[in-house]
Amino acid sequence: MSIPLTVREWGLQPYEPIWKAMQTYTDTRGEHSEDQIWLLEHPPVFTQGQGGKPEHVLNPGSIPVIPVDRGGQVTYHGPGQLVAYLLVDLTRRGFSVRPFVNVIEGALIKTLAHWGIEAVARKDAPGVYVEGAKIASLGLRIRNGRSYHGLALNVHMDLEPFSRINPCGFSGMKMTQLSQWGGPEHLAEVTPLLVECLTQALCETSISGSST
Repeated sequence: MSIPLTVREWGLQPYEPIWKAMQTYTDTRGEHSEDQIWLLEHPPVFTQGQGGKPEHVLNPGSIPVIPVDRGGQVTYHGPGQLVAYLLVDLTRRGFSVRPFVNVIEGALIKTLAHWGIEAVARKDAPGVYVEGAKIASLGLRIRNGRSYHGLALNVHMDLEPFSRINPCGFSGMKMTQLSQWGGPEHLAEVTPLLVECLTQALCETSISGSST
């Protein structure tokens, strides 16, 4: 059975309306509703995950801090960062949470490899890293077997706001971005490849998983 998957590009969008729209879609979708990937950028914002510790927000300044319902601690979103929100029915695709995370991280690693960048995942800290510096963050919420929130890949952005927090709860964590490793500076050059890697990984894994 082919499971519908739709990709939507939203451009630069304020954080809270998109977050509320993800919740609404997740809560109202039916058994046959299509899975969706939302691609966008956000204006500068810190988001604090469920159970996030306030001491990890060091000096936010004028950038708002929004408590949200994903897992993980505090992270930063801003222009020049490619965000992909994954509204996926995990039960229908045969995923449990950890394999789903593995698929997302694998798609990011494959995307970066296109530009000759060797990236790895870490068991102790979800996301993707290049020579110990974090290049992509990952945070999800699973409700009734369906995911929302997703990933954020640093492409070409101002990394200074990350110094105002302990990214993902890790003091002194170094952050990096695609453009620092010879990759493109424009999201439009990255988006098609990331979409290809994500959709291929989601579809191939769900198909192989359903046949076992």
